[in-house]
Amino acid sequence: MKSFRKELWFNLPTRLGFVNITPQVEAYLQESGIMEGLILINAMHITASVFINDDESGLHHDYEKWLEKLAPHEPVSSYRHNDTGEDNADAHMKRQVMGREVVVAVTNGQLDFGTWEQIFYGEFDGKRKKRVLIKIIGE
Repeated sequence: MKSFRKELWFNLPTRLGFVNITPQVEAYLQESGIMEGLILINAMHITASVFINDDESGLHHDYEKWLEKLAPHEPVSSYRHNDTGEDNADAHMKRQVMGREVVVAVTNGQLDFGTWEQIFYGEFDGKRKKRVLIKIIGE
């Protein structure tokens, strides 16, 4: 069994945003040479996410609106976490809803996706550097 590890780095200019990282993940899979196995894509920060869904701008807009309704950024004083001097309690909650990581099967050297599935990095407290781990295991 082989193991392959890479990182993606992000510094989004906005507080909230989504980036389709499927092309980078596919490139790393090809670089790994692994034909059969699993790939873990993991947000390595507590206010960011990795998730799988459709790459459709209306859906991404809906996510932004929905997440802001679930955990509004303001007023920041409404969150106990922000008593520490932070202003990102909402980002922690948004990450919890959207998830920490995804695992995708690798079959014949390709991501074994369902129809329309793509991998996204979700940012909920942007304007600073964060990373995503890509870990591939298999043969």
